[in-house]
Amino acid sequence: MPDRKMNQPASGGRLDRAIADFLAYLRVERGVSPATIRAYAGDLRDFAAVASRAGAWAQSADTAVSYLASRTRRGTTGERALAPTSLRRRAASIRAFYRFCFGEGLIRVDVAARLDLPRQPRLLPETLSVEEVARMLDATESRLRDRALLELLYAAGLRVSEALGLDREDLSLDGGFVRVIGKGDRERLVPVGDVALDWLDRWIREDREALLGRNHVAPVRGGPLFIGDRGRRLARQQAWAAIKSAASRAGLNDRVSPHTLRHSFATHLLENGADLRIVQELLGHASISTTQLYTHLTGERIRAVYARAHPRA
Repeated sequence: MPDRKMNQPASGGRLDRAIADFLAYLRVERGVSPATIRAYAGDLRDFAAVASRAGAWAQSADTAVSYLASRTRRGTTGERALAPTSLRRRAASIRAFYRFCFGEGLIRVDVAARLDLPRQPRLLPETLSVEEVARMLDATESRLRDRALLELLYAAGLRVSEALGLDREDLSLDGGFVRVIGKGDRERLVPVGDVALDWLDRWIREDREALLGRNHVAPVRGGPLFIGDRGRRLARQQAWAAIKSAASRAGLNDRVSPHTLRHSFATHLLENGADLRIVQELLGHASISTTQLYTHLTGERIRAVYARAHPRA
């Protein structure tokens, strides 16, 4: 690569030109979307405001490392701190910029190789209390299908995609369990409580059979457990609409995602003494470390209750 700028001082003007060249490269050669280019530009503009004052941005990784460290210090006067996810994106932008500069011969030091991305934060999932779950389930619209679906999601801790993938033969009303094919095609048998079984039984007998007959559907393996008005497998968007509707009617709209009932299922089991390995099996997690996120969550709840209840907390 040509060393066309090697002999120029590492000035703010040189940094600005290098950033402009990088953004042009992303737009012309990489075909990066305008929105992504704007994000890169904003990240690098903030970096340049500090790095141009430091004056040694091209000589070593120290300027970039110091800049990223400053953005983690919350509350420092004159410095805008970043949330962990934003900090990771900012670091990725700077590293990509330095990789470009080194590849183009604009700098002699491979700074990018010396920049580590901050660890991706493991965000604790949002969960509902037992009372809030009950309120949400009771707020489900009168359709038996929607109530049966939500009851199953909470009773068995299923992913929405897993519940919608069930066929009638995967549910044993007498045995009280469902056969689930989860991620990686791993099969598991998950128990279902009596309340959910009652709602599922009502849905199957009262509405589902009528829908299949009305649409002249000849089911294979009993047909999909959850179906729409045309007798076809219920779509993910329809399931999400039912969840959002129930959450809204219960006053929980901003706190509910497609996995909220699954997260609440795991948290409530652990809070009531369930073994972590059992919860891992029920959720279908390949790694125990994924399930351990819920132990941090229950620990936070215990501390919150302690802080409210203890006179010297």
